[in-house]
Amino acid sequence: MTSQVDQSEAVDGSDGDGGRTGSGAQRPGAAGPAGPHAPGSPPPGGAKPVRRLDRVIIRFAGDSGDGMQLTGDRFTSETAAFGNDLSTLPNFPAEIRAPAGTLPGVSSFQLHFADHDILTPGDAPNVLVAMNPAALKANLPDLPRGAEIIVNTDEFTKRALAKVGYPADPLGDGTLDGFHLHKVPLTTLTLEALKDSGLARKDAERAKNMFALGLLSWMYHRPTHGTEAFLRGKFAKRPQIAEANISAFRAGWNFGETTEDFAVSYEIAPAALPAGRYRNISGNLALAYGLIAAAQRSGLPLYLGSYPITPASDILHELSKHKNFGVRTFQAEDEIAGIGAALGAAFGGALGVTTTSGPGVALKSETIGLAVSLELPLLVVDIQRGGPSTGLPTKTEQADLLQAMFGRNGEAPVPVVAPATPAECFDAALEAARIAVTYRTPVFLLSDGYLANGSEPWRIPDIGELPEIDPKFATEPNREDGAFWPYLRDPHTLARPWAVPGTAGLEHRIGGIEKQDGTGSISYDPANHDFMVRTRQAKVDGITVRPVEVDDPTGDARVLVLGWGSTYGPITAAVRRVRADGGEVAQAHLRNLNPFPANLGAVLRSYEKVIVPEMNLGQLALLLRAKYLVDAESYNQVRGLPFKAAQLADVLWAAIGSLDEEDHR
Repeated sequence: MTSQVDQSEAVDGSDGDGGRTGSGAQRPGAAGPAGPHAPGSPPPGGAKPVRRLDRVIIRFAGDSGDGMQLTGDRFTSETAAFGNDLSTLPNFPAEIRAPAGTLPGVSSFQLHFADHDILTPGDAPNVLVAMNPAALKANLPDLPRGAEIIVNTDEFTKRALAKVGYPADPLGDGTLDGFHLHKVPLTTLTLEALKDSGLARKDAERAKNMFALGLLSWMYHRPTHGTEAFLRGKFAKRPQIAEANISAFRAGWNFGETTEDFAVSYEIAPAALPAGRYRNISGNLALAYGLIAAAQRSGLPLYLGSYPITPASDILHELSKHKNFGVRTFQAEDEIAGIGAALGAAFGGALGVTTTSGPGVALKSETIGLAVSLELPLLVVDIQRGGPSTGLPTKTEQADLLQAMFGRNGEAPVPVVAPATPAECFDAALEAARIAVTYRTPVFLLSDGYLANGSEPWRIPDIGELPEIDPKFATEPNREDGAFWPYLRDPHTLARPWAVPGTAGLEHRIGGIEKQDGTGSISYDPANHDFMVRTRQAKVDGITVRPVEVDDPTGDARVLVLGWGSTYGPITAAVRRVRADGGEVAQAHLRNLNPFPANLGAVLRSYEKVIVPEMNLGQLALLLRAKYLVDAESYNQVRGLPFKAAQLADVLWAAIGSLDEEDHR
């Protein structure tokens, strides 16, 4: 497309992650789809100007049956292929098909992409695509004044408006006067584009999300060939449906080029990422790949025993595709059977894994305790969601930390690892497997729905960069008298031997009843029980984890903000904002929550005020206060959504201000 580039405007960086504003980098050429106007040729009436931006936040919203998650996913894939940094936030109802046209039934997908390093999906969208009145009403409060709104006017009927409580049409009553409104009859235009497709009207209407995707792809110069290839692959057995969706996609692109309503398109240059080969990856996919990598690096077959549960099921789905890597997946009849099978596989010499969410952890707790007693490696992957009970199945939360720490009978210590970003789920899986195999213990890996479903660019590591994991199986008797003692421990790790059943001369007994130190025989001796309990705790306490790193550029900060898990992005974005405005604040983030890094106590005592943001009611803060006797201040929310950077920046400024006030008293 021939274009006139206008460098005078850019999105204000104040809502981003502290990146620069007004990039002047030139975008590589990206051809549009074939259609009435061939790629590279000007549209009728001459060229349209192109404005360069440093970043954009787009939200697609509609009914859960409108294909918003697919639309967002495809736009994200093309954005990743183009080379932008990105972060996403899918947000959808728990019902498979929520009531159409209602506020609870709204499904949305938010994407933040930029020409620089970003950390969050963004606080507020610059662009909202609303497929119906419910989508508009549910998302309008999040929009800043001046944002662009693209609405499907065909859905703004009196009945649809009344269903969500609009007394009058917001498209014409002044409600949207502070926004740039684009009224687009998406359904009508889609039907017109597909009038010769041979599809029934209902089937043709379903392609309106592809029309919207085509329009947004034109607006932001996204690559298109990948989406067309995806559609042909997805509907390979239904080529008529594939071509209809592609036709709607192309029609949306060409509508953007030819309509006078969209006078400007935008370009965001690729981000300057560290050298390497990248792909877009979600947290659950990264975690699945990390488990496969851990199995390969340890030389162990991977066995997943799991029961489907939102938002963890994608891991089961993905691992089931990789039998070529020695992966075995078992979809059990319930949560208890899933972990029982995984623990049995661990006894048999496999890397045993079970995946679940908070309600499933409650059901698995007895078997986790058994794994503690047996001292066998087992990975318990908890993709946290809103609770208690069924709670909010598709919304995020961090409220399972105390359950992971203490949710078993007796003294049953379990190491806990928590990734900070979707891409880091890969590394966290390797770390959890290393601990489990090295120390012969179950390990909790705490991700959450925000990380699981969100995505970002991931640099594919070289195999040589991955850590070695050595299971060190017992292969011969470990006593001078030729006997094998299953609880004769490694003096450095306190791990007991891992003997694969069937190894000659290494027959031994296992079970949940307390064992005699060394021999592994059943023991009810009080002194032995006290010793074994303390030894299991000492083993976990002695696990080697990396020290916590503190980001304090000047060394003069008096306030430390400490987080864990998925709060990393919003916290870091907030810290960047505060520093950009002249504030001094230090930041640290924990991956290992049990045991804590050895230097954590010293770090906490180095600052006058410690702020701990969490998506729970203060669970990490409770642990910090108990262990280190520091006055860690909680900042909490349990709304099923991640923190916003502006929200946390205000908290940090208040903490800095409170210290300044104390100085002047």
